[in-house]
Amino acid sequence: MKMWFEEAEELFKGYLPYYLLVFLPIFIIVSPANPVAASHEFPVCRMQHYDLHGVAHGCRSAMINLEIRSINSWSTSRHCVAVRLQELTVDHFRNIRSKAGALLVILPDDMALLSGEEQQHLLLLENAMLAQEITIPVYFATSTPELDGIVNEVAVSSVADDRSKSASEVMLSSVAATGYQIVINPKTPSVRSDVKIATVQGNLVGYGVDGKVPTIAVVAYYDSFGMAPDLAYGADSNASGVAILLELMRLFALLYNDSKTHGMYNIVFLLSGGGKLNFQGSKKWLEDQLDSLDGSIIQATSYVMCLDAMASSDSLYMHVSKPPKEGSSASTLFKNLKASAEHSKYDKPIEGVHKKINLADDLLAWEHERYSIRRLPAFTLSTLKSHKDMKRGTILDTRRNFNMDQLVQNAQILADALSRSIYNVTGSVFGESLKVERTSLEAWMNHLSSQPRSAQLLSNKDNSLVALFKDTFSKYLRDVKITYAVPDKRDPDFVFYDVTKGTMNIYSVKPAFFDLILTIGIVGYLVAIYFAIQHFPVVYTMACSATKKQKVN
Repeated sequence: MKMWFEEAEELFKGYLPYYLLVFLPIFIIVSPANPVAASHEFPVCRMQHYDLHGVAHGCRSAMINLEIRSINSWSTSRHCVAVRLQELTVDHFRNIRSKAGALLVILPDDMALLSGEEQQHLLLLENAMLAQEITIPVYFATSTPELDGIVNEVAVSSVADDRSKSASEVMLSSVAATGYQIVINPKTPSVRSDVKIATVQGNLVGYGVDGKVPTIAVVAYYDSFGMAPDLAYGADSNASGVAILLELMRLFALLYNDSKTHGMYNIVFLLSGGGKLNFQGSKKWLEDQLDSLDGSIIQATSYVMCLDAMASSDSLYMHVSKPPKEGSSASTLFKNLKASAEHSKYDKPIEGVHKKINLADDLLAWEHERYSIRRLPAFTLSTLKSHKDMKRGTILDTRRNFNMDQLVQNAQILADALSRSIYNVTGSVFGESLKVERTSLEAWMNHLSSQPRSAQLLSNKDNSLVALFKDTFSKYLRDVKITYAVPDKRDPDFVFYDVTKGTMNIYSVKPAFFDLILTIGIVGYLVAIYFAIQHFPVVYTMACSATKKQKVN
C-alpha cells in the first residue's frame, strides 16, 4: 500500500502540470461555448481626410483599439462611442470629438427610408462634422442584424454604470457583463503623391461666313462629396449636371453633322474634376487656355453655362455674378429659357439670382465664378436657389432619393432654349425624331450614381470613369483632350490622404474585474489541488479510519 501511494504521488508531482497544459485547451475547445462567435468583422468607411488651401478637413487619425461604449455610458478617451445615426446630435458629436477616443456611426441600411426630419438632422450633422478638423478616428458602418445586436447589448450593459445601484449590485453586474473591443488597424494615413484630377474637353465646330465664330461653353463637374468619400454617390450633385451635358452633346452633335442644321457657334463641352474642391479642374483648364501664347477657342466666348444640381426642385435658377446686359447672349438665353418653359407642358418657374463674388472668401460659391474672375461671361443653372444649400454635399444624395422626372423636364427645357439661341429661332428645332431621350438620361444616371465619386477616388491617372467620358466625347466631338490638375509640391492647393475605408473587428471580452475574479478562482483551485496531492496519504488514512469507525458502529 505504501508503495502505491509513493508511485501515485510521484505521478501527480511529475506529470500533472503537463496534463493540465494538454487537456485544459481541449476541454475549452470542445465546450459548448463557441470561440468564433466572440469575433465579428464588418466593412467600414472612414470620414473625409484632406487639406484645401492649407486648411485641414476631416479626421486626422485612423487606428482604433478601444472598448466600445454607448452614447450614454462612455466617459474617457479609452472608449470608442458606437451610436446610431438618428441618435447622434451635433452637441453629442462636439463632446465626443473633444473627449472620446473614437466614434463609430451606424448608418441605416437604406437611407431613402429616413423621414424628412431625420434627413434634415443628418444634413445638419454632416455640416457640423466637416466644419473643422477632428483629431479622433471617425468611421461609418452600415446597419446589419449582427452589428445591431452588438450595439443593443452595449447599450443594455451600460446600466451597470448606474450610480443609483448599490456597490454589490454594480460589482455583480461587472462580473456578469460582456464587453466588446473594437479594432481597426489600417496603415497610417499618408499624403498621396499620385494625384491627378482630370478634366475632359471636346468641341463642336461652328460654321462662320467671315471666319469669326463665337463660342458657347457647357460645363459640369463630375465628382461628389459627403462626410465619407466611399459614401458620396452624388446623384443630384452632380451626376444630374453630367447627364444633361452628355445628352446635350449627343443632340447637338447630330445637328452639327448635318450641313442644313450646322450651327454658327462653336460649342465647347467640359467635364471638370475637383468641383467639390473649389473647382480645381476648371481653374487648371482656364490657366492652360487663357495663359497660353497660342490663344484659345474660349477667348471668343459668348457665355459659359455651368450645370449644377439639376433635379432638386420645381424651379430653375440662373446664378450670375453680374447681371447680363440687355441684348447679350446670356440675356437672350435667359429669355429663351423662360419661353421654352412657358411653351412646354411643365410651366416651370425660371428665376435669376445675382450674387457678387467675394474675393476674400477662400471658397467660391458656384463654378461660373471661376470663369467670371477671368472676365468671361458665365452663369450657373441649378434647381437650388442658394449655394449654401446642404444638399450639394451629402451622403443622402443617392439614386433612391432622385427625381428623374425633374431631370427630364429640365433637360428638355434647356435643350430647347439652347437651340433657340444657337439658331436664332422662336420655336423649337427638335421634333419627334430628335429629342431628349429619357432612356439615355436614365442610363447615365444609373451608371454615375452606382459608384462613389469623391475626388479622392477618381484622382488616379487611369480612372475608368474618366476613360469612359473620354470615349463618349470622342464619339461625338472633335479635339478631345484631358487636362490634369496636379497639386504643387511646395504649396499645394489640395492634399489627399490614402485611407478611405477599412475592416472593423469587434471582439467579445470580459471586463478587467472579471479577469481578476477568474484569476483568484483559478489560483485557489490550483492551491487546493496542490495541497491535496501533497497530503494525499494523510487524507486517505483519515478517510479509511472514518470508514472503519462507521463499520464498527
